[in-house]
Amino acid sequence: MPDIGVSQGVCKNRLLASLPDEEYERLRPHLVPIALGYKCPLYEAHEPIEVVHFIQTGVASLVNTMMNGDAAEVGTIGNEGFVGIPVLFGDKQAPTSVYMQVGGAGLKMSANLFQAEMRRNAHLQRAMLHYAHAFFNQIAQSAACNTFHLLEQRCCRWLLMTRDRMQSTEFPLTQEFLAMMLGVRRAGVTDAASALKRDGLINYTRGCVTVLDRAGMEKRACECYGVTKREFDRLFGILPTNVST
Repeated sequence: MPDIGVSQGVCKNRLLASLPDEEYERLRPHLVPIALGYKCPLYEAHEPIEVVHFIQTGVASLVNTMMNGDAAEVGTIGNEGFVGIPVLFGDKQAPTSVYMQVGGAGLKMSANLFQAEMRRNAHLQRAMLHYAHAFFNQIAQSAACNTFHLLEQRCCRWLLMTRDRMQSTEFPLTQEFLAMMLGVRRAGVTDAASALKRDGLINYTRGCVTVLDRAGMEKRACECYGVTKREFDRLFGILPTNVST
């Protein structure tokens, strides 16, 4: 197979970058760069999962759709992880779907090859299981957050998480996505975003968010942002906070 993967030195996926060099080199020929546009499906509910994706930039949304067509975002994946956790546990489908909510780029790999590498590569298996644990903790934290914290606090949390994953103070973000993440109507998102804009913390126009005051956003966010960030930083190293546009 041709050596078409991305070198570890330039790989922006924190999960892959955490692997020992020799283990990453085993995977590299199987990692194919791919553009991940807005709304790009990564796998569909109840359909075979043929490939796994390691996101480098952008944010994917794990979505649960009700019988009446209503959909709720139950988890997000960025450059800290990968899409395909059912494959990690030996399954090939799930009752949820995953698609990109903030477009970006990533690396894809055959699900069959991924499972084969998991069986022969103890470092890869351990890293993936650690990520799955952190991802489930993120979902649990989000469930508690939605119960106990104010909309504006939760809005700050998600904007900060998206900023970290994009490694940029400016990123595209629709009100539709933010409303789904927060579990509220778009009118509620409009009110929260307007308050943050009025106080000089963000600028938001035509589906583009610019974080103007990170420190101020962290003060307004709930504790859940710090809890989730510390867990991923513990596993994959601390990301720099002074990113540029």
